[in-house]
Amino acid sequence: MTSRSEKGGGVFTGIKLLLCENPLPPIDEAIAAAQAEVPRSNYYTEAWSAPLRRLIGAQLGVPERLIHINAGSELILRQLFDRFGQQVHLLTPTYVLFPEIARHYTETRLSPERGFAFDLADLVIPPGTTLAVIVNPNNPNGGVFDMSPLPDLLRRHPDTLFLVDEAFIGLAGQSVAQRVPDHPNLLVTRTLSKAHSLAGFRVGYAILPESIADDLNTHNDAYPLARPSEAAAIATLLHEDHIHARVKDLRAWTEALAAELRALGVRTYPTATYFFLADFAPFDAGELANKLKAQDILLKPLNDPALGPGFMRVTTALPEDNARFMAALRPLLAPT
Repeated sequence: MTSRSEKGGGVFTGIKLLLCENPLPPIDEAIAAAQAEVPRSNYYTEAWSAPLRRLIGAQLGVPERLIHINAGSELILRQLFDRFGQQVHLLTPTYVLFPEIARHYTETRLSPERGFAFDLADLVIPPGTTLAVIVNPNNPNGGVFDMSPLPDLLRRHPDTLFLVDEAFIGLAGQSVAQRVPDHPNLLVTRTLSKAHSLAGFRVGYAILPESIADDLNTHNDAYPLARPSEAAAIATLLHEDHIHARVKDLRAWTEALAAELRALGVRTYPTATYFFLADFAPFDAGELANKLKAQDILLKPLNDPALGPGFMRVTTALPEDNARFMAALRPLLAPT
C-alpha cells in the first residue's frame, strides 16, 4: 500500500468505502462561499492565508504566528519528516505515509487482542529518536488515545519532537493543539479533509513551535490555497455546529455497518470515527477487494504482514450504498 492509494479512488464513480474520503459533501455554507470566490480567482489570497490563520488561532486560543497553512496536511507532514525524520518512532499500524517518508523508524505495535488500545504512559521512546508520531484518532483503526500522559512524555524527552497528527480530531478525541505554546517539542497537524468534507479543496494546517512555524512559512509559497478553498475552509470553521451534527450520523452509520459485518462472522474492532478495521479471515482481504471492485465497490486491504491477510479497512458510505455493499459481500462470504 502506498500513500497515493491512501487518497482514495480518484475518478472512481462507484461506491467508495475507503478511509480518507467523507461520504458527505461540504456543508452548504462552504459551497456557497467557494462559489462566491470563483469570479475573483484572478487574485491571490492574502499572504499565508491570513484570514484563515487568524480564525484558526482564535478558535484554538494559540498565537497566529504558530500556525502554518498548506494545500493539504500531507505536504506539511512531508516537510516535517524531511526536517526531523532522521529516526522516527511510530505506533503501528499507522498512516501508511509515515513508514514511507521516515528515513529510519522503530515501532510500538498496537495489539488486535486489545482492540488496538494503548496507554501512552507505557510508551517507550528509543534513544536517538528525533521524531515520535502519535495519530489521534489513530489511522487505520479509528481508536482514540488518552492524551493525558503526553506532557510527561514531552518533559522526559526534551530532545525528541512529538508529532500529534489530528487528521480525524473533528470526529473524536482530545486535542492537544492548545498545548503547543507551552512545549517547544510538540507539533500538531490537522486537515479539513475528513470530518469537514473538504478533501478536494486541499486545506491542511499545523500548530508548531515558533521557530518551526516561521521556517515553514518562509520556505513555502506564501499563497498556498486557492481563493475558493480558503473561503470554503473559513465558512466551514464558522459552522462547526453543522459538522458536529453530521458526525453523529456518520458514527451511527459506521456502527450499523460494523454490526452487519459481525452478523456475518467478520471480526470488527472498536472505533470512534467513520472507519474501522475488520478481519475477514479466513478470507483474503485482497481477493475480496478485487471481487468487490468488479462490482464497482472500492475497499482497500490493510496489507499489514504482522496482522495477516484478512484485515481490511472499512469506511462508511451513505446508508443506501452500505446496503449495496452488504448485498454484494454476503455471497462472497457464504459457505461453499
